[in-house]
Amino acid sequence: MRRRSFLSSAAVGAGTGMVAAPALAQALPAVSWRLASSFPKTLDTIFGAADVFTRRVSQLTGGKFQIRAFAGGEIVPGLQVLDAVQAGTVEMGHTASYYYFGKDPTFSFDTAMPFGLTSRQQTAWYEQGGGRDLLREFFRGYGVVNFLGGNTGTQMGGWYRKQIKTVADVKGLKIRIAGFAGRVMERMGAVPQQIAGADVYPALEKGTIDAAEWVGPYDDEKLGLAKVAPFYYTPGWWEAGPQLSFYVNIKDWEKLPKEYQAAVEAASYEAHVVMQAEYDARNPAALARLLKSGAKLNTFSKPIMDAAYKFSQEVMDEEAAKNAKFKKIYEPWKRFRQDQNMWASVAEAQMQNYLISAGRK
Repeated sequence: MRRRSFLSSAAVGAGTGMVAAPALAQALPAVSWRLASSFPKTLDTIFGAADVFTRRVSQLTGGKFQIRAFAGGEIVPGLQVLDAVQAGTVEMGHTASYYYFGKDPTFSFDTAMPFGLTSRQQTAWYEQGGGRDLLREFFRGYGVVNFLGGNTGTQMGGWYRKQIKTVADVKGLKIRIAGFAGRVMERMGAVPQQIAGADVYPALEKGTIDAAEWVGPYDDEKLGLAKVAPFYYTPGWWEAGPQLSFYVNIKDWEKLPKEYQAAVEAASYEAHVVMQAEYDARNPAALARLLKSGAKLNTFSKPIMDAAYKFSQEVMDEEAAKNAKFKKIYEPWKRFRQDQNMWASVAEAQMQNYLISAGRK
């Protein structure tokens, strides 16, 4: 209720443009920050969340709080955003937390887990299911405060040079894939690689990898992956609702006036909603263009899905048995997932399945 009150008042102030800004200009200091993104500017939807965020922070503070967003590689490589924020090289970052799986697999809860939560369920868990408090406690150990930073919706299963029909076809496959999914793919016989977004196409083109997953039609089209790996698979079982995050260095956060902290929180929510809406609106047309240009759409077979599900549960249970930080989040997260899927089966899944079926007649 407190946040909704702030959002309402912030919206009124931004709408009128003449009430809050003069007071802020007189009473609050000018602050200038840098934000390092993990993503290239060419991916305007995922990098665009940082643009939405920085613009709204400026508007909500009457221009007194300025944050400049830098694309991956401009200040630090895309996969080093956490380190840059933690070290104070930049005050903020925009990234996917599961990129830091190697530091601790617990980071993955802030983005996506195999066969995990959809985008709506992920937001519900973060907002109302205890996720925010659990993640804030975890991130504090890295000197970071985390905020919602967007969601792509359920992703595709990636681009492959050859068809993947059976579990045997996965063996030996060099695939760009991040986080827990890489560990699951390894159990299935694949060779996972973690590669930043800007480097995915060159790796496929040179044959360094045989397959790559990224996001979905809109971004995948921009990366041109269909030109070098025409078989396009669905669904991305490892990313049912992958969440992006804004990181703030905790020392810089604590120095901010409370009004600026509130602006950061409000702007992060707006960026979070806008990203999801943009992907949902743009993916259908992008998929149609990809198919028209020769991409071959495939669905993972049931044996592959069953094997991936089995191994996913095994690797997560094994991690929980040896990692207390992981277990602390995993157990309530798993209960939340079970309840959410039961509820989804009652109403939303039934409606969605009917509409899909009716639309094909």
